[in-house]
Amino acid sequence: MTAGLARFSINQMTVKQLSMPELAAACGESGVTQVGLWRAPVQEYGLRATAKLMRDAGLTVTTLCRGGFLTATEPQARAVALADNRRAIEEAATLGTDTLVLVSGGLPAGSKDLYGARERIADALAELGPCAERHGVRLAVEPLHPMYASDRCVVSTLAQALDLAERFPAHQVGVTVDTYHVWWDDQAPAQIGRAGAGGRIHAFQLADWITPLPQGVLNGRGQIGDGAIDMREWRGLVEAAGYTGPVEVELFNDELWARDGREVLAETVERFHSVFQ
Repeated sequence: MTAGLARFSINQMTVKQLSMPELAAACGESGVTQVGLWRAPVQEYGLRATAKLMRDAGLTVTTLCRGGFLTATEPQARAVALADNRRAIEEAATLGTDTLVLVSGGLPAGSKDLYGARERIADALAELGPCAERHGVRLAVEPLHPMYASDRCVVSTLAQALDLAERFPAHQVGVTVDTYHVWWDDQAPAQIGRAGAGGRIHAFQLADWITPLPQGVLNGRGQIGDGAIDMREWRGLVEAAGYTGPVEVELFNDELWARDGREVLAETVERFHSVFQ
């Protein structure tokens, strides 16, 4: 492993065309030692089988994505969501990662109450935080770009994420800083400092912003260097805040997924070097 790769983590979604064994093999070929995993492919391959595969390949799991979707108002739906998040915490612990990324959830059908939805997230964190602590896992609330507020995540800024996280101990709840989602926010630099001062930067992810966005917008995350975000600036912000942990590259991009996964991984490593050399 080169010095430049010491902090690099490839998020599984960036190369989702690779099977779990192919991902492990490609990381070995590229000198990559850290991966961020997603629950669906882990469950498909098998939780314990994935944990063994990662260990045998010498790979450290930096995060598990994702928990969350905690805004339901109906009691049964809320109970189902909480149970699923408890399972996600257990899965993270089995995989050996200390960080479960949370995408909080959008507005329930027919609702326009953003404040109420955020308060329900806080109520859920009060239940899930102690469970996470028992398993040695931290919950990392990820703010998503405001275009997702209605259907995917009512937490749109780092300030909102920290307002939730700071109700709980930092070893239970912190935040995810994802360049794609917060680069537009002129308050984000100060909020990164706030998060760092409280020891609450639990994950740092990179993706570039490219336009026009594709239909459906979910798969518009650009390769590092292809878009509008100054990645070196964001690296400086999180490092100034005291964060020295893994840096995941997480890309949802149909064009990348149509290519050979090993080629995409190699390209991503090169782009990462341009920021963290």
